Amino acid sequence: MAERKLLAGHAIRRLRRQLGLSQVAMAEALDMSPSYLNLIERNQRPVSAAVLLRLAEAYDFDPRKLNAAAPGGGADAVRRRLSDPLFADLAIDRHQLEEWLAGAPDGAEAFARAYDRMGGGAAPGAAPDAEAAVRREIERWRNHFPDLDAVAEALADELRMGAGDLYGAMAERLRVKHQLSVRILPAEVMPGLTRRLDLHARQLQLSEMLDPSSRSFALAEQLAQEARGEIDALVRGAALDRLGERMYRRHLTGYFAAALTMPYARFLRACEASGYDVALLERRFGASWEQIAHRLTTLHRVGARGLPFFLLRVDRAGQVSKRLAGASAAPLAEGAGTCPLWNVYEAFARPDELLTQLVALEDGSRWFTMTRCVRRHGMRVGGVAARFAVTLGLTTGAAGPLAAAAGVALEGAAVPIGLGCRACTRPDCPQRSAAPTGRTRVMPERETGASPFGFAAD
Repeated sequence: MAERKLLAGHAIRRLRRQLGLSQVAMAEALDMSPSYLNLIERNQRPVSAAVLLRLAEAYDFDPRKLNAAAPGGGADAVRRRLSDPLFADLAIDRHQLEEWLAGAPDGAEAFARAYDRMGGGAAPGAAPDAEAAVRREIERWRNHFPDLDAVAEALADELRMGAGDLYGAMAERLRVKHQLSVRILPAEVMPGLTRRLDLHARQLQLSEMLDPSSRSFALAEQLAQEARGEIDALVRGAALDRLGERMYRRHLTGYFAAALTMPYARFLRACEASGYDVALLERRFGASWEQIAHRLTTLHRVGARGLPFFLLRVDRAGQVSKRLAGASAAPLAEGAGTCPLWNVYEAFARPDELLTQLVALEDGSRWFTMTRCVRRHGMRVGGVAARFAVTLGLTTGAAGPLAAAAGVALEGAAVPIGLGCRACTRPDCPQRSAAPTGRTRVMPERETGASPFGFAAD
C-alpha cells in the first residue's frame, strides 16, 4: 500500500450498500467522521492502511478485493476498451476517464460488462462472449492470484524437502495423497489426446508424445485440487456463465501449476539474477518457453514485483489465441488486430531464434518486444504441426534490466506500428490494407499516395 495511493471509494460504497448501512453508521464503526467517509467514497481521499484494518475487523472484509473490484478492471482496462474504433470520434481523454470512474463507477462497470458481453465491439445481437468475460476477470486481478501462489509455494517447498526430482515428487504425492498413479501410454492408445484422468482405474494417463516439461505441468495441474477451495472461491466471485466458469477454472488450474513448478520467490530471484533470460529459466525450472512467458505476466506480489510483461500468442493468419496484459496496461495485448510491421510474424520463418524489436504506437508509447515461435507437442509424424508466435513485451522504460535488451538503444529509433489497419490512423503507411474504421476513404483523381487506402483526416 506504501507504493501508491489506494483510491477505492466505489468498492467502499458498494460494501456499505450491500450491508444496508448509512454513511453515519459505517463511519461510526470505522471510527471516522461521516464527512471523511464521504470523501473516501468520492475518491477525494485514499484508503489508508488503518482504514483497511478497521474494515477487516468490522466486516470480515478481504482488503485484496479493493483492487479486484475496480470498475471495469480499472482505468487502463476501460481505456483499452475505449480504444475500439467504434469510439474513435469521441476523443475521451485521461482526465475525462478518471472523472467518469470516480463520479460514476457503477456506470463504468456497466459499460465494461456490456462491451465485453458483446464480444468487444461485436455487432448488436451477437451471442455473449464467454472468453471476453473470462479475460475481463483475469484482467481484474491483473493475472495475479496471491492465494493460489501461497498454496503452490508451500506445496513446492514440501515436495522439495522430500525429493530433488520435482516430477517424481509430484507423482508420489498423487499416489500417496490422492490415490492416483501416473501412467505414460502409447500414442495409439490415446489418439488425439495428451492427458486423461481415468477415475475408474485411478490413473492420470499421459501420452508418450508429451515432452518432459508438458508432463510435469500435467502433474502440477492435477495437484491443483489441493487448492480447490481457493479456486472455487475465485470462480464463485466471478459470476460467469457455465462455459465461462469452466474456462476460468482451467486458467486458474494452469496458474496453480505454473506457481507450483515455478514458485514465486525462487522464480523472481532467478529472473532478477539472470536478467529475465528466458532460455536460462527454461533449463532451471524444466519448463517450456511459453510456460515461462506465462509466468512472467503474473509477478505482481506487493513488495516483490517483477517486470510488467504482457503476452500475446498468434498464428500465421494473425488470429490471436491468447492475450495477457498483466500489469502492463499494454494496448498491444488488447488491440482488435496486429500490425504487419511488427516482427511477430517473422518468427514462423526463424523458429529457433528470439526476435526482438522496438516499436512505437500512435499514442506515443514505446515498447520492447521479444518473440519466439513455439510448437504444440503431442502430434505424430504426418499430423498437423501447430505453430504459434508467442510475444512478450514491456515498455522501453522498464526494459533496462533485460538480458535480451543488452546493447539495445532503448531510446533510439523504433518501428512505428498500429493496432491493425482498422484501428490505425497513420496516414502514409505503405503496408496499409484498409482504411481506418470511421474515416471516409478518399481517392484523388490526379494523385497516387504511398497507400491505395487513403482516407480523410477526420
